[in-house]
Amino acid sequence: MIEVFPFAGYPVAVFGLGRSGLATAVALVESDAEVWAWDDNEDARERAADEGVPLVDLYKCDWSELTSLVVSPGVPLHHPAPHPVVELAAKANCEIIGDIELLARTQRWCNYIGITGTNGKSTTTALLGHIMQVSGREAEVGGNLGIPALSLDPLGPEGTYVLEMSSYQLELTVSVTFDVAVLLNLSADHIDRHGDMDGYIAAKRLIFHRQTKPRAAVVGIDDDFCRAIVEELKAADEQVVIPVSGKSRAHGGVYAVDGILIDDTEGTETPVCNLKQNPTLTGAHNWQNAAAAYAAAKTAGVAPHAIMACLQSYPGLVHRQEPVVIVDGVAYVNDSKATNADAAARALDCYPDIYWIAGGRPKDGGLGACLEHLGQVRHAFLIGEAAMAFSQALDGKVPFTVSGELAAAVEQAHAQAKKDGADQPVVLLSPACASFDQFEDFEARGDAFKDLVEAIPGSRIDPFEEPGVFPGTDMPDAAPEKAS
Repeated sequence: MIEVFPFAGYPVAVFGLGRSGLATAVALVESDAEVWAWDDNEDARERAADEGVPLVDLYKCDWSELTSLVVSPGVPLHHPAPHPVVELAAKANCEIIGDIELLARTQRWCNYIGITGTNGKSTTTALLGHIMQVSGREAEVGGNLGIPALSLDPLGPEGTYVLEMSSYQLELTVSVTFDVAVLLNLSADHIDRHGDMDGYIAAKRLIFHRQTKPRAAVVGIDDDFCRAIVEELKAADEQVVIPVSGKSRAHGGVYAVDGILIDDTEGTETPVCNLKQNPTLTGAHNWQNAAAAYAAAKTAGVAPHAIMACLQSYPGLVHRQEPVVIVDGVAYVNDSKATNADAAARALDCYPDIYWIAGGRPKDGGLGACLEHLGQVRHAFLIGEAAMAFSQALDGKVPFTVSGELAAAVEQAHAQAKKDGADQPVVLLSPACASFDQFEDFEARGDAFKDLVEAIPGSRIDPFEEPGVFPGTDMPDAAPEKAS
């Protein structure tokens, strides 16, 4: 845990006592700060009290005694309206910051790598953290990934914090200048929080705040928004700019073509490795994630051969296109973290013969983003509150079964896959929905899926023990030729 020494002996407000907020409050208490903590949820307040965190009703307190309010990332700052507690803090001229700002103020001598983007940032953060740690670097990994910043270990001057940064967190962090800043991609998201797409992009661009050479910006070029940002950053010439792509050549950057990772940062177009040999890095979006992680690690000083070895050994992010097992020739993939249609659409492009389990509590837009990615879906199995709406959206496009419950969907998908006799069947849990209708969270949903799969009788193959056998990842083992 990080000691937040600048606040020792001073009052500081903490609002929002979820995972990161509670970790913040506990760290401040243990750093001898005078903590005034509050949450609108009574259960959250009770959990904080059990941890020894003092509670003060921030709607009724004397704000003139405070200089700082630490808020959880989900608390609205501007749109659709500031949260009432944020308004009270602003009227009292209190600074409004987040937990990563506290990390930056207390660990000033360390290196920082930040990763953001609409999709892929958790995978890229986990992959980059794996590369840094396995290659022998002193590194801590956290942030929006789910590991609160102040629960990380303190590091020495050679240490590096690898942090997933949401747009919310970037708005609450003013002191960090990232040594390497990664922006993967941009598409419409969190517009209710940022007002419009311009506001969302402006928040994401904060990751490049105050960067000067030799600090580096690693930016994806697989969408129009980020391509424009690359050109703008290059024209300003303030930091090193490294373009990355999972689909096409990125001159002077790192890219993948048909799964072959190419390093052109030195103008040599050097083949690095075959990403298709790792079942956790399936699809062009994951190839862009790998290109970004490679570029960031190399910029941070990790040798290319070490990065290559780490890419090949990466075990994957739990619940994000997580290969589970192959049972009687049917492969199973846990993508429970795909809680929206955009994320599910990416997974639907990655496997040859898909038996798709989708549904849960629907989000705005429903299945919209998935409907142009159904070419490899052999049959859909629909669960949860969204089942009927999804059945209407899929009617006439792919065969479907309204399964209702996850257990029924797994059983039916396994039977259908074996009955059809497809060449490379994959039962894919990629719900395109929140989990809260039937599960506590997406982690619980993914764990339930894996338990159900483990209970299926039959001959089993571990995809990590036999590389190349998992559908969607097979490719000849011949060394890749140098790109022309």
